[in-house]
Amino acid sequence: MEWTDFALPDAQVRLARDWLAPEAAADLMAALLHEVPWETHHVRLFGRTLPSPRLSCWIGDAEAVYRYSGSRFQPRPWTPSLAALRARLQDALGQPFNSVLANRYRSGADAMGWHSDDEPELGPEPLIASLSLGATRRFLLRHRHDAGVRLALELPAGSLLLMQGATQRCWKHALPRTARPVGERINLTFRQVLPA
Repeated sequence: MEWTDFALPDAQVRLARDWLAPEAAADLMAALLHEVPWETHHVRLFGRTLPSPRLSCWIGDAEAVYRYSGSRFQPRPWTPSLAALRARLQDALGQPFNSVLANRYRSGADAMGWHSDDEPELGPEPLIASLSLGATRRFLLRHRHDAGVRLALELPAGSLLLMQGATQRCWKHALPRTARPVGERINLTFRQVLPA
């Protein structure tokens, strides 16, 4: 496994394109499609409550309550596959994770808009460990104060992206829609929610 470090101002971003072998990534995706109780979360945008353009599930330890876009998410229990993956990630990175947001993108029409994972309960410099499964999708980052400073990454199955340091404070990221035919994708973002 080889890490690529990106020279970005006000950010620490690393990518291991082959953190999981192809067969292990495919097996994990197949398991999660059945294990995870997928839901349509609702978010508040410009004063309106709208369904998210993807399926999601917030999973974690009982105390890992998360507030996002005007909603409060009580974590669902760890599934067997996600509990095993959390242990492997913690061993590999030497960091604790008490929660994971699972997002399921059913086609190119499912997406994630520009945002930062900068909620107070994540702390000032959170480590977000983002594992991609299934179809390769384009992931974008842009600096909050200079939108011309950007990075575009193709995230294949089994790739692990780490965002840490000031990244969430100084950058936004997105997974845009695509009109080209693309298969299903699952993204898992592991994080440590701090006690209230």
